[in-house]
Amino acid sequence: MKTLLPIATLAIALFAAQPALAADPHAGHHADASQSAGMSHGTVKKVDKAKGSITIAHGPLENLGMGAMTMSFKAKDAAWLDQVKAGDTVDFVAENVGGALTITQLQRK
Repeated sequence: MKTLLPIATLAIALFAAQPALAADPHAGHHADASQSAGMSHGTVKKVDKAKGSITIAHGPLENLGMGAMTMSFKAKDAAWLDQVKAGDTVDFVAENVGGALTITQLQRK
């Protein structure tokens, strides 16, 4: 039960902030900060151009309900396969796209 209290508090705070963000004339300027806040963090372990995949040792993937682990993801954008290499630290969003866990956003740190 103690675990749910911080999550519930965060959810209420985020919900309460929505009207303030909607009324903010500079809301578009905050888009990058809000996008990176929803990203997961990890370290690239392998890039497999032939398979179009990137293997990442990552923390929890909240949006997928997954814990920390190392796994391979399909890259939504093939250009990312040339932009990262083993050892790079990245922020990313992974989603289930047509049954395949796919990186839909990627930023090298």
